[in-house]
Amino acid sequence: THTPVIYLWGPLKELWDTVEGAVWRRQPESVHLLDLQLKKHKPNFLSLYKNPPKSAEQREKVRKASTEGIAIQGQQGARLLPEQLLTEAFILSDLFDIGELAALELLLAGENQQPHFPGLSRGLVAVLLYWDGKLCVANSLRSLIQSRHGKTFTLELSGELVALTTRFTDELMSQGLTRRLLTLVSEINVTREFERLQKERGLGNEKHRKEVSDLIKECRQALADCLFAWTCQSPLGKDDTLALIAHLETVTVEADGSLDSVNLALVMALLYCLDVSFLEQGTEDREDLLQALPLLTEKQYVSAVHSRLVDGRPWKLPGLQAVCRLAWALALHALSQLPQGSALAEFTEADEALADQALLGGVFLFMTEGMLGCEGFTHDEFYTRRLHSLITDFLALMPMKVKQLRNRADEDARLVHMSLQMGSEPPSSLRKDLDHLMILIGEFYSKDPFGLELALEFWCHTESLQHTSLQGSYLGMAMQRPPHKQVVLSKFVRQMGDLLPPTLYIPYLRMLKGLANGPQCAHYCFSLLKTNGAPHGDNMQVTGSPVSWEHFFHSLMLYHENLRRDLPNADATHYRLPPIRGITQRELDGLTSFLQLLCTIITWSENARLALCEHPQWTPAVVMLGLLQCSVQPVLKGELLLCLAAFGKSPEIAASLWQSLEYTQILQTVRAPGQKQAAGIEVELNEIESSCEEYPLTRAFCQLISTLVESALPVNLGAGLRAPGFQPYLTFLRDAVFLPFPTRAYRRAAEKWEVADAVLEVFHKLLRDYEPQPSDFVQETVELQGEQVLAHKPPGHSLMFHLLNDSPTLILCLSLLEEGVRQLDTYAPFPGKKQLESAVLHCLCLLDLALQKEVVFMDLLRESQASLIVSPLEQLLQGVSAQSRRADHIVNIARYLYHSSSNPEAAFQSAKILQRIARYPNIQNRLVGDFTHDQTVSDKLMAGFVECLDNEGAEEGLEKGDDSEPAKKEARIRHETQIHILNLLITSLELKTPNLALYLLGYEVKKPISSTNLQDAGVLGCPRSCLHAILSLLQRGSERRSGPVLTSQAPHLAELCYQVIYQLCVCSDTSGPTMRYLRTSQDFLFTHLQHLPFILPGDEISALSQMSWLMKTAAIELRVTSLNRQRSHTQRLLNLLLDDQPPDGETGMEESRSVSGFLHFDTVSKVRRKLLSVLDAINFSQDVPELLQLDFFERTQIEQVIANCEHVNEHGHTVCNVKLLHRVLVAEVNALQGMAAIGQRPLLMEEVNSILQQVVERNRVRRSLSAKRHALQSWRGLVETLLTACPADLIPADDRQIIIRDLLLDLHDKVLSEDSAGELMPIVAGAVFTLTAHLSQSVLSEQQQGAGLEGGSSSGFASIANSALHLILRKLLDFILCTGGGFQRLRAHLYGSLLYYLQIAQKPEEPDTLQQAGKSMWERLTAPEDGFSKLQRENLAIIESYGTALMEVVCRDACDGHEIGRMLALAVLDRILSIDRQSQWLLYVCNSGYLRVLVESLRQDDAALQTLLSPQPPLLKPLYIYESKMALLTRVAKTGQGAVELLRCGLVAQLVECQVFDMVPDSDSHRVFGQRDPSGFIPSPLDRYRQILLPALRLFQVILTSTTTHHQQGAAQVLQWLIVHADTIQGLLRCQELSMGALQELSLLTGIISKTALPGALEGQDVNSAALPEFQGHISRFQRQCLSLLGRLAGSERERLLKQAEIAAPGDPAERREEMEVAMQQVCANIMEYCQTLLLQSSAQAQFSICLFSPSVNEPASRDGRTDLALPSALYSRVPSLGLVLFLLKNSAADFFRFHQSHRQALGKLQSLEQLPPEELKELCAALVSGTGGVEKISSVQRSLLAKRRLVQLINNRAKLLALCSYVIETCLFVMWRHLEYYLLYCTPTDPKDSLMPGASAYRSRLTDDSFGRALGLSRVSQQDLEQLQSDMGAGFGEALQRKLLEVEGLYSQVRSRYTFIQALVRRIRGLLRQPKS
Repeated sequence: THTPVIYLWGPLKELWDTVEGAVWRRQPESVHLLDLQLKKHKPNFLSLYKNPPKSAEQREKVRKASTEGIAIQGQQGARLLPEQLLTEAFILSDLFDIGELAALELLLAGENQQPHFPGLSRGLVAVLLYWDGKLCVANSLRSLIQSRHGKTFTLELSGELVALTTRFTDELMSQGLTRRLLTLVSEINVTREFERLQKERGLGNEKHRKEVSDLIKECRQALADCLFAWTCQSPLGKDDTLALIAHLETVTVEADGSLDSVNLALVMALLYCLDVSFLEQGTEDREDLLQALPLLTEKQYVSAVHSRLVDGRPWKLPGLQAVCRLAWALALHALSQLPQGSALAEFTEADEALADQALLGGVFLFMTEGMLGCEGFTHDEFYTRRLHSLITDFLALMPMKVKQLRNRADEDARLVHMSLQMGSEPPSSLRKDLDHLMILIGEFYSKDPFGLELALEFWCHTESLQHTSLQGSYLGMAMQRPPHKQVVLSKFVRQMGDLLPPTLYIPYLRMLKGLANGPQCAHYCFSLLKTNGAPHGDNMQVTGSPVSWEHFFHSLMLYHENLRRDLPNADATHYRLPPIRGITQRELDGLTSFLQLLCTIITWSENARLALCEHPQWTPAVVMLGLLQCSVQPVLKGELLLCLAAFGKSPEIAASLWQSLEYTQILQTVRAPGQKQAAGIEVELNEIESSCEEYPLTRAFCQLISTLVESALPVNLGAGLRAPGFQPYLTFLRDAVFLPFPTRAYRRAAEKWEVADAVLEVFHKLLRDYEPQPSDFVQETVELQGEQVLAHKPPGHSLMFHLLNDSPTLILCLSLLEEGVRQLDTYAPFPGKKQLESAVLHCLCLLDLALQKEVVFMDLLRESQASLIVSPLEQLLQGVSAQSRRADHIVNIARYLYHSSSNPEAAFQSAKILQRIARYPNIQNRLVGDFTHDQTVSDKLMAGFVECLDNEGAEEGLEKGDDSEPAKKEARIRHETQIHILNLLITSLELKTPNLALYLLGYEVKKPISSTNLQDAGVLGCPRSCLHAILSLLQRGSERRSGPVLTSQAPHLAELCYQVIYQLCVCSDTSGPTMRYLRTSQDFLFTHLQHLPFILPGDEISALSQMSWLMKTAAIELRVTSLNRQRSHTQRLLNLLLDDQPPDGETGMEESRSVSGFLHFDTVSKVRRKLLSVLDAINFSQDVPELLQLDFFERTQIEQVIANCEHVNEHGHTVCNVKLLHRVLVAEVNALQGMAAIGQRPLLMEEVNSILQQVVERNRVRRSLSAKRHALQSWRGLVETLLTACPADLIPADDRQIIIRDLLLDLHDKVLSEDSAGELMPIVAGAVFTLTAHLSQSVLSEQQQGAGLEGGSSSGFASIANSALHLILRKLLDFILCTGGGFQRLRAHLYGSLLYYLQIAQKPEEPDTLQQAGKSMWERLTAPEDGFSKLQRENLAIIESYGTALMEVVCRDACDGHEIGRMLALAVLDRILSIDRQSQWLLYVCNSGYLRVLVESLRQDDAALQTLLSPQPPLLKPLYIYESKMALLTRVAKTGQGAVELLRCGLVAQLVECQVFDMVPDSDSHRVFGQRDPSGFIPSPLDRYRQILLPALRLFQVILTSTTTHHQQGAAQVLQWLIVHADTIQGLLRCQELSMGALQELSLLTGIISKTALPGALEGQDVNSAALPEFQGHISRFQRQCLSLLGRLAGSERERLLKQAEIAAPGDPAERREEMEVAMQQVCANIMEYCQTLLLQSSAQAQFSICLFSPSVNEPASRDGRTDLALPSALYSRVPSLGLVLFLLKNSAADFFRFHQSHRQALGKLQSLEQLPPEELKELCAALVSGTGGVEKISSVQRSLLAKRRLVQLINNRAKLLALCSYVIETCLFVMWRHLEYYLLYCTPTDPKDSLMPGASAYRSRLTDDSFGRALGLSRVSQQDLEQLQSDMGAGFGEALQRKLLEVEGLYSQVRSRYTFIQALVRRIRGLLRQPKS
């Protein structure tokens, strides 16, 4: 049997949240929730505050909880509880008399909530929760009752809700709610509760006591308010009304004679029960209300109430009885006027008698003292309204009573007068009802907290508005006849003033003072006093009424006249004796009252101020200042000063007041010569006020100065008599008032703080309006009576100086702050608390202003080189306090945050100061120490910060001006406090550690930060930190569909919260702990990303910023979880961001996901992907404010001024400082002189206003653009992280492509719309680039993984359809075109994207299987078009459709502009030319002249390229551009047409002139070590040189190959280049170190030489005949060098080189070796081709051809192969022997078979890739992956892809080698054949005897010739040589070799469908060798 536990807190809190949400916050769907809650909690309301009873069974259950455990709701299984907890539960149970289980539950809740209450134990928290639960019920009940529909007010809620609450509360009422409420109000008593708690140690520190007592008081108040709210809306029944009356009979008053606020609420409830005045209003539901009113419908109700009130038994408070009787009398009177009232005649007759009884009971006095005296009275607008109707009803409904009162008062006045005449005591029985009535009216209307201005009913319009013509025409009759009541009331005011008896004079003035309270009332009152003074009739001598301006000012003047005569001489000794004729006490009171009335009127009405001040006879200011000089009581002087202060509110009056003040020397600023002692106010303060211990004069003087300072601060005050300025006043306030204030004596304790507050207010205003100017720091002098005296500085400057030094002022301010926080910590009320708080606030503001202005101040001081010494305030604040002997000033300031609940403004200023101090990194470190030094203080500070942040009521969007309601103002201040604290955290986090933010956010400050282990508050004793507060702010509402509440309620706050979290995640120290905590404890990111995008119609900027920070954090999270391999986390976030299926939908979801999702749109309803909807939320269009339309100002100048006022704010936006601009413009307007300017002033100000509005709008636009940029950047970051950092397999390839497609298309659509802002384009372009890159990568990898294009989907390429690809291409090209002329950097991204896009259609490398020959030509031509070609063709069609516009843009970018842009544009051109079969683009490039520009620019690149070869690595940009250009030119040269065009443009000629080719750097070995770039990114100079040379060589080669018709011309030009750079080229050919680079150079060079350096090359070219021999010399030298090179490569060096290659690059030797092999074969092939060409060119028949090889067959030995330069003539060099060719032939044949074998093996592996063992796969991958562990990390899919790529590479390399080998074999055979044929058939041997040099014939043949003819001088070949040759060749060219060669032909030639001549040549050579010797 489980007894249901009645929860005492949690669910009740929930109930209150629901009620508040429904009634006050009007949340959607709240009615339903409310209904559920009310059903659930009905028992709580029915038995209001009844606690669950104790029971033995429960006690037993709880007792066993420590051994058997107990089941706790919301947790599985039983939980064992510690013994201590159970003991506490029993104590609680006894303390509050509640059931044991409920007590246990409460205690557990207390334990749970403990982190929110630092410093309290769980028991103490449970006490708070107990009362908080009670309060929640009471508040809920009150709100439910207030939501009812009724007669007094309406909350304008939905009908459904009102019906629900009305039904519910009616039921409660019928069950006896009233009685229960009244019982509870009497039972609950703070003192009694406290005694009980005290006994059980249930009270903690002062704060806890205060909170408990506040909760209990609020409970009583809320219960009483329930009854009041009920009676406001609906009447109580008979029994309930009587019960209420019975309760009131026993009520007593507080010590000061007033009711407490609970009883006041009950009194007002009764007054509303007896109220019928609402029936006059005549609302539409009047009939229904009449029906419901028991006063009219139930006779016995009236009789019961009547008899109860008429009953003679006295109440405990006769005054209260009188009030109820008066209310009843008025109700009866009102009823008698109604038709229904006739039935109640027997009762209504008694109204007069009742009223008399009420008057006898002193009703008005009680209302003044007992009701108005209660501080709760001003808290409710409806109290005020009800009392107003009570007073006015009495005056209007009972005029006879009022008349009686007046008559009696007149009678009494006569009696008093007579007794004064007789000199006897006045009679004691005098009644003062009329006095009390007047004083009540005065008191009641002088407070108007809600700004209702109810006193207007006492004034009639007709009196003041004489413009009847106006009224008659406009307003018709309505204005002419005010309501009857108003007429009666205004008559009352007027008649009471007629023939006023002296006794009523003061009460009447007090009444008028009350009735003048308000702007309109003051005006009416002013008019009344004006008309009263006008003399009546003929008798001009009779002055008007004594209550008139005339009378009053006349009297003042008379006083002044009389007292002035008595003014003693300043030096006279009897100055301090009392004056002879003084002012009597009665006169003093009268004057004071009138001055207060005057003060009220002129405070409210500016017209009155001006009218009185400018009155020629009265001159009030002069008279008042005169009186101040006379000897009158300080109190009166104080009143006079307050009046002057009220006058000073108008700037016009203030200026003259200053002058008068100075003139009258109230504060003595000029000492007369010979005057011994001071005079004026200083004397009064020090001698009179101090001895009286009262300071009214000083306080009033401060107020006067405060008002005047605000209106006008004259610079030249007192000029001519002293150094002009405000300084003397400031000195007096500082030295005479402020500094001594703590040490003076005060009769009234509160006055101490009043003085401090008044003087600090002046300081605050002075400093607030001070802006440091350079002129303040220049020491100026003024001439005064012939001598120079120092001029005064502005007062603000002086204050700044005192605050930036360790001055008494600063010390006093700081000790005041310390005193303030000490007093607040007591939580006890004390006299002057309010003023102390205000003084503290001014001190905080002073410090804040000083911190704000000190930077400018000190900068100006430094520049001026003045001799002032100041210290920065933030350093002074670190000084040691005199009281505590500790450096705790900043800690004291921070402690105000702890009191934010009671003092929000002080907390706000404190947060502001801390934020300013936090900017200084050196202070942060100290602060952390100060804050953590004392554990209790540290906890309090942390709790203070957290409490400020935790505040949920803070609202945003309240403009500063909207402070009409205190609650709104407070909410705004609390919100700004939160903003400041968050900014403080953000600023601190950017500084070095340890900093304040880390301490406040709960990180380790003493240990390494990364070791922090963040926990939920309360876990492991972890206190609640600011991080918890921020997270709970953000989490509020995040579980609901509408998303986090904060984002919409306080957008800026939410934005900062997200920023703090981002900063914590991005900083390397805090990232680990934070991300862990957010991921595990909070699941923060997932919950918040779910609600993206945030759409806030009113505040787009904040919404974007919130999303930016959140997306940036999400990107970090994705990266981190990917790195840590937390796949499930990554997957969850990815699905959230990318899914286009609605989450948790039907069961069929999963299957449809597995199949490619986009094929069936119908089966699954799609939702927008989260990423795309976020993009939708960024609006790309930006409304730009139109230009200013100015009539007066010059636009250019205004723009200049605006530009000067711009600064970069803390968010990094450039904004214009509007306040500064306003000041500048207003100063400009004020500087205008002349009448015209004054007339135009309003127009000028209007224009200034429009300029300011425009600037505000501009600032907004800038902020908006910046927010959009930021959001877009974050979005892009998130997308890029998604695609790059997350494991690829989390998004399947097909989904991936479709996601990228969607993103690309959406991005383009947004950026291409008409009105998209240009500022956003660069980011979009960057995103497009990344996306296209990933798309291309994804498509390529998909193809590699075997989709191929054969089995590909029919829709086209890969998973993404061709149509989608085309769409993307079109959008890309549109984007490129829409960027126009500017934006070149942006286009660079787009060109990159275009290149990636075009790459998709590029065919991947295929293995060369050597099998193609099998297919016939026809088959190849008719083969179906593959996917690549199709896509390429379609791409080209789309590109061409854009015509020349696109060509123009790309070509222009390729020719000039930003380097990267040029490179990419060149690459794009290259790419397009390569696919452009129709040569449209080529034609355009050639015809438009862009090609010529490119070619000619090579000449300019020369200088830049030369700088690249210096040893220090320079910028490599020129190199890259050069390479790009050459690549493009090479592409152009690949078509014959292009090559011809290039020659025509003079390409070769340009390159001939480039000197860079001659600047060959030394090879690496000669260089000093240490010059290498350590990263290996910047190549060595030699490599850089090769990067310049090789492209040029390639380009030549391509030109030579492409030019068919103009071949001769091309070859000749290239030869010219070779000859011009001959030295360099010969150097390269002689190269010592045959590295890879050198071999590449050689392979290209030999290729070019073999095509150009031919004997006939110069024929037909107009070569200068003189230069011809030189040219031919060069050509023959090229030949010799090529042959000697062949000797080196074909000979011995070959093996050494290959070995060296393997050693040199251990990382990837295989690839390196392959490249070397290819290069070496290429060189050999080129040289052999050269030989063949030379042989063929010299002659067609062997007998006439030249000989290149000597007739010997020495196999090349290991000789160095250098040319012998020792001989004098360069024409002689060694001739290589024919043996070399044979050697080469043999080697090539051997190589061929080796390569062929390896090619076959690789092919086999490729075909059976799946079956390869893993070891072999690894080996294959190793060649492509750098690093040792690289292969291990790769996934198996990647591994097989890499292996495949490596095999294809290998196969193609081998195929290339095979082609080269077979070519070398063929050419070798040909060369051998020609030589043998010559030597063996045609050569005539010479005899050795004839030789010039013995043995020369064996080595050398002289190559002398003019025309390369026959005469080669080979006549030295001896017969013996030839025989030797034949036999050696026969041996070398044996059977085996011949077989091999034929096999080569068999293996290779047939396959390649290319017939070689190997067979024929072998046959011929064999024939030659077998020839018989001649």
